[in-house]
Amino acid sequence: MRERLREPVSSRRFLQLAVGTVAMLGLVVASGAFVRLTGSGLGCDNWPRCGSTPFPAMDFHPMVEFGNRVIAVGGILASLATWHAGRRVAGLPRWVAHVALAAFLGTVAQIPLGGVTVILDLHPLAVMSHFLLALVVVALSVVVAFEAWSNATGLAPPVVPRWLRLVAVVGVVACAAMVVTGAVATASGPHPGADQDVHRLGLGIRDTVYVHVRATAVFGIGLLLVGWQLLRARRIAPGVVRLALALLGVLLVQMLVGEIQYRNALPWGLVLVHVTLAATLWALTIGVAYTLWRPPLALVARSASRVEALGEPVRSR
Repeated sequence: MRERLREPVSSRRFLQLAVGTVAMLGLVVASGAFVRLTGSGLGCDNWPRCGSTPFPAMDFHPMVEFGNRVIAVGGILASLATWHAGRRVAGLPRWVAHVALAAFLGTVAQIPLGGVTVILDLHPLAVMSHFLLALVVVALSVVVAFEAWSNATGLAPPVVPRWLRLVAVVGVVACAAMVVTGAVATASGPHPGADQDVHRLGLGIRDTVYVHVRATAVFGIGLLLVGWQLLRARRIAPGVVRLALALLGVLLVQMLVGEIQYRNALPWGLVLVHVTLAATLWALTIGVAYTLWRPPLALVARSASRVEALGEPVRSR
C-alpha cells in the first residue's frame, strides 16, 4: 500500500480527481443549505455526537444533519486525495499542490467551525462563516482543477490584453460582494436553520435584498462588458467564450429564481436552488477569470499551431 501511494499519478487521473473534488465540494454546499432550509441545523445537538449517541435517531432532522456530516467527510477525503495525488504528478507546478493542501485544510476547518455553529445555536454570523469558508474552498479547488486541465492538455498564453484580465479580477471581487450580500439576505430571512427560536441578524429582509440586487446588477453589467470584449477573441479562444456564456446563462437563471422566490415569500425549495446556483456562479466566475490569465490549451485552440499563429509560443511543461 505504501509503495502504491508513492507511485506517480498521470495527468489525466489527476484531472479526474480534481474535477471530482470540485463536484463533491459543490454537493457539500448544497447539502449544508438543505440542512438549514429544512430546519435541521440543530438536529444533532451535543456536538460532536448526535444527541446521546454518535449516530442519529431515526427522525427527519437528525438524519438530515447527520447526512450532511457524511457528505462533508466525502469532501474532506476527496480534497485529501487531490492534494496527495498533486504531489506525484509529473510536470505540475509545485505551488498547485500547495493550493490543493489549502483546500484540504479548509475542509478540515469546517469541522470545528460547524461545531461552533451548533454550540452557538446557529448564530447567523457563524452560519455565514460556515458557508463562505465553503466557497473559499471551492475557489481553491477550481484553481487546482484548471491547472490539472492545463497539465493534461497544455497551457496556452493569455488571449486577451492585461487590462481585461485585471477587470476580470475586479469581477471576482464583485461576485464575492454579490454572494456575501446574498448570504446576509438569507441570514435575515425566514429560514433560521432550526424550528427553535434562533437569533437572526436583525436586518430587514427588504433592505438586505435591496443591497443584494444592486450588487448583482453591478456584477451582471461587468460580466456583459467582459463578455463583449471576449467576443472579439472568439475565433482564437472559443472555449473561454463558451465558459463565459455559461456563466452568463447561470446568472440569468439565478436572477429569475431570485425574483420568483422573493415574490413568493421565499419558499425553502427555491432558496435551495438559489444557494446552489450561487455556488455554481462563484465557481464559474473563478474559472472564467482564471482562464483569462492561464487558459488550458483545450479552451484556446484545437492545435498548438493555432495558438502559435497568435505570435506567442505555447508554453509547455
